[in-house]
Amino acid sequence: MFIVSGPELVIAQCKAGIVGSFPALNARPEAMVDEWLHQITEELAAHDSAHPDRLSAPFAVNQIVHRSNARLDADMAVCAKWKVPIVITSLGAREDVNHTVHGWGGITLHDVITDRYAHKAVEKGADGLIPVAAGAGGHAGRISPFALLAELREWFDGPVALSGAISTGRGVLAAQAMGADFAYIGSAFIATAEANAEQLYKQAIVDGRADDIVYTNLFTGIHGNYLKASVVAAGMDPDNLPESDPSAMDFAGGSSKAKAWRDIWGSGQGIGSIEAIESVVDFVARLESEYLAARVELNAKVRL
Repeated sequence: MFIVSGPELVIAQCKAGIVGSFPALNARPEAMVDEWLHQITEELAAHDSAHPDRLSAPFAVNQIVHRSNARLDADMAVCAKWKVPIVITSLGAREDVNHTVHGWGGITLHDVITDRYAHKAVEKGADGLIPVAAGAGGHAGRISPFALLAELREWFDGPVALSGAISTGRGVLAAQAMGADFAYIGSAFIATAEANAEQLYKQAIVDGRADDIVYTNLFTGIHGNYLKASVVAAGMDPDNLPESDPSAMDFAGGSSKAKAWRDIWGSGQGIGSIEAIESVVDFVARLESEYLAARVELNAKVRL
């Protein structure tokens, strides 16, 4: 959700009862992280005061903990100031980062694409895991969610939020049936009114199908899923993209003329279920309705 997630989207998500998050690198200049966390904390506190019967969900901040992220220490200091409840880490598990978050009473969830990386994350103190399975938007793995989650649950009984082409309430229930505690949804929220994405990007999510996604490491040095239409618009052939040098990773958007994620749009394979641009509250309500209906349907099938 690089660029897409900002305070408006996070606040709307938390008010709707789900955890909202934003990458710290979305806040530019650097000082804006403090402004965003102030806004999020203040508005959610006001909401909770006015609606004690419908409290907001906690929020999270995504941190790229790779050594190339020169902002990490400063961004973590601001997270400590506001005691961010959940920090989502990616691209290199860090014991020092986990220890820092635990020091202010927060928890960490770490993005993983293989069982080996999951072991490393937990060994270094991560509280939970986010298996980023095949079909997820942005920096995603290649392994089926069925295989990856089964391997993790052989040894890890902590919190798991499954990511990978989930965009419906039925998908949320399926994630739980496979052993996850939560579903981790990104691409579907791009097509919401509160997302910081241009209208063409939102409409491309609505119009897109799974076959409209290309998996490549060209744009950041790490493999990820992107909308083919945006690759074509940038003057490239999505079916004949060169490989990138992983040692030249650039998480801030790429150094080529076409910038990921500004021009090359990240997206997961689950967008075929997104049929309209709608508000966060309406989308979350639809997820809940679909989830409850799917539970009833599943229970009926079990009784048969």
